[in-house]
Amino acid sequence: MTDTPFLVLDRLTKRFGDVRAVDDLSLTLERGEILALLGPSGSGKTTALRLLAGFETPDAGRVIVEGDDVTATTPVARRFGMVFQHYALFPHLDVGANIAFGLESLGVRGEALRARVADVLALVDLAGYERRRITQLSGGQQQRVALARALAPEPRVLLLDEPLSNLDPTLRERTRREIRDLIRRAGATSIFVTHEQDEAFDLGDRVALLRRGRLEQEGTPEQLYAEPANAFVAGFVGRSSAVPVTVLGDGARGTRVRLRDAEWELPRRGDAAQAAGPARLLARPEALWITAPTDGAVQGTVSGRRFAGASVIFTVDIGGGAELEVSGAAGSVEIGDRVGVLPSRRAGGGLHLFPVEEG
Repeated sequence: MTDTPFLVLDRLTKRFGDVRAVDDLSLTLERGEILALLGPSGSGKTTALRLLAGFETPDAGRVIVEGDDVTATTPVARRFGMVFQHYALFPHLDVGANIAFGLESLGVRGEALRARVADVLALVDLAGYERRRITQLSGGQQQRVALARALAPEPRVLLLDEPLSNLDPTLRERTRREIRDLIRRAGATSIFVTHEQDEAFDLGDRVALLRRGRLEQEGTPEQLYAEPANAFVAGFVGRSSAVPVTVLGDGARGTRVRLRDAEWELPRRGDAAQAAGPARLLARPEALWITAPTDGAVQGTVSGRRFAGASVIFTVDIGGGAELEVSGAAGSVEIGDRVGVLPSRRAGGGLHLFPVEEG
């Protein structure tokens, strides 16, 4: 990596009335890197993308590309490519004309135009589709045409706003793999918005998780899953159960907590010691295991099950309105069985303690 990032979002802020849609957002990307902007509805993802594209003007902060401050420049002058959620293709134009539209506005004409259209169609595996009507294409093919149109002018940055939301689940999974491969082949520095964790983890080299306009955490998918910065990240990324516990203090191998009538020793999170007193435990299903209702185990009743391919996620009601989701083998227990729950010996990063106010 170079000393100077290729793309910098420097403390971007955007207000709509009393609402801070984007609140002091700072991120950097290296050339060719893919960043996923992930978050629930209203988290500021699309607004951040519009600020990058130049469709909105920030109230504060800067956008810097290759050392140039482009905050005040027009969308065209930024030379960013954009793939919209609904593709924004022209139905009255054929595929070739759709892709040529942006190139013609840049002054590309004649043989150079035809050659570039053919090259980018080959890149997205649609060679020879120049004369096809948009209405003759499947949803996945339309999505690739939109991507080809965005890539045709060789943009400095490629922006994608929930590009897979219009596809059915089966096609969406296949198409996101295709998009990832296409972006890699094109070498495009890319930012895409999604509220789907699977998409973010599959497509992004890094993931930036937003909430209420603020950046909660950014890092690799593995870092967000195994090392969540706070309770929101731990709860939003992956499946987890949240239950109240009492921290008793340090043990020989970690932090001792009391959950119902059981005492567990959990791996310590980083170097910070957890203060004694009430806390909130977020546990991944794979970090727990079901055993007999013996001493040391949290006792409860199996109240539900969800098939998850190689394993089953069992819901165990431990009383007081609290439940634990536990990964186990199909047929190991049945609904209504009285069981115990213990931390798995391979819990790793699947057990996280947070202050009660973060719950």
